[in-house]
Amino acid sequence: MFVEHTVETAPADSRRALQRIERQLGYVPAAAARLASSPHLLEGFQRLSGMFEQTTLEPVAREVVIMTVAVRNDCHVCVAMHSGKLSRLGASRETVDALRERRPLGDERLEAVRRFTLEVLDRAGAVGDGEIEDFLSHGHTEQNALEICLGIGAYTLSTFANRLVRAPVDVPGQ
Repeated sequence: MFVEHTVETAPADSRRALQRIERQLGYVPAAAARLASSPHLLEGFQRLSGMFEQTTLEPVAREVVIMTVAVRNDCHVCVAMHSGKLSRLGASRETVDALRERRPLGDERLEAVRRFTLEVLDRAGAVGDGEIEDFLSHGHTEQNALEICLGIGAYTLSTFANRLVRAPVDVPGQ
């Protein structure tokens, strides 16, 4: 239903984004190839996710946010991709499995990120004072709380779009 573009077949305004992805990963994932039908969405997601990568949240904590959103939104592509990224960042198999299975994390600081992300999602941002205080009590900052909102926005966009285009999990080189 959705065209799986190459750098050559993509709309002109999507080509630069696909080229960046190809340089970074060594291939163009099927999800990006399908999202290329909308240059604005593809570029917007790249910018938002790039901004999220620049936040003060630690890399594993950022991935906890992403996996929490991906699992909640049932985006198999994001779950597969970010499970691998968590492993490359040194997260334990137990942490990855717990995120995939919606279970509490053994690391209290990361668990605070997971719980806070779910609170923001479940309450559409109207998180209670107690939940904010709990998040902050684990060494996180107000800035981190707002950065989680950025991550939720970026990866809600990604998960919804990936599901809409029925993006498959693909393996590089196949």
